[in-house]
Amino acid sequence: MKKQFGVLVFALAVFCAVPVFAATYEIDASHSSVDFKIRHLVSSVRGSFNQFEGTFDYEPGKPQQWKARAVIQAESIDTNVAKRDEHLRSPDFFDAKKYPTLTFESTGVTGVSGDKAKLTGNLTIHGITKPVVLDLEIHGVTKDMRGTERAGFTATTKVSRKDFDLNWNKILEAGKVMVGEEVQITIEVEGVLKA
Repeated sequence: MKKQFGVLVFALAVFCAVPVFAATYEIDASHSSVDFKIRHLVSSVRGSFNQFEGTFDYEPGKPQQWKARAVIQAESIDTNVAKRDEHLRSPDFFDAKKYPTLTFESTGVTGVSGDKAKLTGNLTIHGITKPVVLDLEIHGVTKDMRGTERAGFTATTKVSRKDFDLNWNKILEAGKVMVGEEVQITIEVEGVLKA
């Protein structure tokens, strides 16, 4: 009896020692987007990056296990104006030949309240890494028509392009500048549960 009890205690100890991992989802680029907006003179220009990939770890109610990683191709920038996109890829801005990717790696989660949270992480653009905070809207987990589990989020933040040495501008009449400094970023993410 004592021997059986000892085996049971050992089994429980081993089980409890095994870490619990969150489910890992792969970003479904066909149902996700990386968009931005920046002021131009007296209006705004909107654009997006069309090529990106990444994963995120998510377990409802366990924010300490949430993680996200993403890689964006700088060449894929698209503002719907070819000449402007060429300029944005040039050394004046992203210098996409020298710095082909933008990356994000999360470092933690704070401020979880209902379907809201803040995701902290490191954003690398133009070879420069800066800490950022993304405001998360959590859309939850569901299964699609094929029974595949999916999870989704909306993430928003604002960054200064000058923090990443994207300084090109032109001074116009009365001291106004052509391009604003603050960039508004909106990321829609839908992920597919990895086997």
